[in-house]
Amino acid sequence: MLGAPAPIGRTARGSGSVTALERHPAAPFVGLPPFSPETDPLEIIGWALATHPDLVMPSAFNLNGVVLIDLAVRAGYAGEVVFVDTGYHFPETLATRDRLAARYPELQFVTLNAGAYPEDGQTPDNLYACDPDACCAVRKVAPLQQYLRGKAPSALLNARSRDQASTRAEIAFVEDGNARRKINPLAHWTRQMLEAYAAEHDLPVNPLYFDGFLSVGCWTCTRAVRAGEDARAGRWAGKGKTECGLWDGAGQL
Repeated sequence: MLGAPAPIGRTARGSGSVTALERHPAAPFVGLPPFSPETDPLEIIGWALATHPDLVMPSAFNLNGVVLIDLAVRAGYAGEVVFVDTGYHFPETLATRDRLAARYPELQFVTLNAGAYPEDGQTPDNLYACDPDACCAVRKVAPLQQYLRGKAPSALLNARSRDQASTRAEIAFVEDGNARRKINPLAHWTRQMLEAYAAEHDLPVNPLYFDGFLSVGCWTCTRAVRAGEDARAGRWAGKGKTECGLWDGAGQL
């Protein structure tokens, strides 16, 4: 083990409490519990399930996502895990999805754009190289946005954490948006804590992780992370891009 996971079943209160947010249209109360950086993710997920029973979880099955799926099931989540097949995913990623689906039959694994492939006519063959933002917008962001418009969940459960990249260094446990809340139970967990939890619970982590792919996206735009780089440095390396557009920008969820 590379570290100790956050204590399960214990909640610490402290001076780092998240500021209470204004009432979300779908929430039955004003403000939030006094979450602190040490708050057990299980407590946050439990609060999310009680507050947003229509909660949906998007996932790309990276280390964070695998840990969150296990925690969510432990907290009582039995909803959807939504994955977007861009047509450019590594076979190891698709195999990880299948292993998770077999391990957690109580969850509904939904694959959008299933069976996509590079020459399917959705985008020009070289769009990922000449305009990666446009490629992500068509192949990843648009299918999920369309699906969520139909489902209209009041909140999303997602696995982002602060230490993944500088663009995520300030994310809170709960973020309010125009369309829905984003709930981030792992916001304060480090990579060492995630690795320790995954090892302790024998989770089916994408095997590419152990080859240095600390964040796995499409094979066209992902490389292994080098020593000293953050976990997402291998995504769109050298292309001036750090996010796919799901979590920031004009098309964010």
